[in-house]
Amino acid sequence: MPCRPESVSVAITGASGVRVGLRVVEALAESGVRVEGVILTRSALEVARVEEGIEPGELRARLSRHSRVYGEDDFNSPLASSSSQPDAMAIVPASTKTVALIAHGIASNLVARAALAILRLRRRLVVAPRETPLGIAELENLLKVARMGAVVAPLTPGFYARPESVDDIVNFLAGKVLDALGVPNSLYRRWGS
Repeated sequence: MPCRPESVSVAITGASGVRVGLRVVEALAESGVRVEGVILTRSALEVARVEEGIEPGELRARLSRHSRVYGEDDFNSPLASSSSQPDAMAIVPASTKTVALIAHGIASNLVARAALAILRLRRRLVVAPRETPLGIAELENLLKVARMGAVVAPLTPGFYARPESVDDIVNFLAGKVLDALGVPNSLYRRWGS
């Protein structure tokens, strides 16, 4: 397991599963890890509204309890610069568009720019895609980001934890992302326990 980071940035993009990204931010803050910034894409705001009934202002307010929140076009954010990167970054959920931008080095939004800076610095980047089925383009892009140094942690539930609710599944997925970041947690029941 990697060393526990002291600071992490989180990006929440427009794939299904915004609830998992929100839980990751909360769990990082609960664990004492400093959340250096949360990047929200426009698509994430729409997914939160459709999937969770959370309006954009409410989502920003919930996240701002734990960190400063940036839009995807906020290139004045410290996260846009290699000189201001945290110890690690998680993109959860990661849309296939976001994965493609990173895989091809296209820093056209703050999420891709921050992720590419993290990779340039050889820091830990966890990419948590939530898409199925995956076509050849998506698989090749995920392989590219893995070869660039990212940890690919698909948002795939494990049923050995015996989930009894959607929150149990969300905690399992968030716990797996924290595991990949190197943040100890007890968000889910581990294999054999």
